[in-house]
Amino acid sequence: MTHDRTIIALTGADREEFLQGLVTTDIARARDGLVYTALLTPQGKLIADFFVKGEAERLLIDAPSGIAPQLAQRLSMYKLRADVALEETGLRVRRGTGPAPEGALPDPRHAALGWRLYGDESGDDGSDWTAIRVEHLIPEWGSELGPETYILEAGFERMGGVDFRKGCYVGQEVTARMKHKTELRKGFARVAVDGPAEPGSEILSADGRPAGTLHSRAGDEAIAWLRFDRAGDGMTAGDATLRRID
Repeated sequence: MTHDRTIIALTGADREEFLQGLVTTDIARARDGLVYTALLTPQGKLIADFFVKGEAERLLIDAPSGIAPQLAQRLSMYKLRADVALEETGLRVRRGTGPAPEGALPDPRHAALGWRLYGDESGDDGSDWTAIRVEHLIPEWGSELGPETYILEAGFERMGGVDFRKGCYVGQEVTARMKHKTELRKGFARVAVDGPAEPGSEILSADGRPAGTLHSRAGDEAIAWLRFDRAGDGMTAGDATLRRID
């Protein structure tokens, strides 16, 4: 999947307070680097995941291009009388895992994902991003993440994408209830794959019941969405056998 991103500028005197009341992480941390966060529905389901970078007069929102218009529209719905404005910029994103150029910032989801740099150029250093994501169980919009995703099942706490001390945000009640009152029964996990199976293949338990879906694959490992109560030995997908490893 190509790394197609859109950078939106959020300006105005109320920009930090405005975004802080909507998203899943503490936006104050964006003053010192990149923050990974999400906007949810009131029912706690994912609308968009994105990065936020703080600058002197604005916040930059780095979102997947396919959902950036919907994200901007949804944020605009919450503006009311807040002194904020949203505008798409012409900025582009470079990323890499080698030595970081001047001005680059660490990807907050995992150290193995290297750095991101905002400017006039896009592209990356040729790293095998799918393999990195599979190895470190990092789901991505369009490959694993989508509008029906609950962020705790997707590992946002592990990736720094949710803060349980920051106070209220849209979808906070559902997310907090999942954190404190339930045991996760579904979610993403790493699996070993022996045999041919394409991303999107249904995963079946040893007794033939639906157990999940295979997603991004790198060699003989993949990210899978699993029902944990059925994710035992003997799972299959396509013509492959699967074994949970994370």
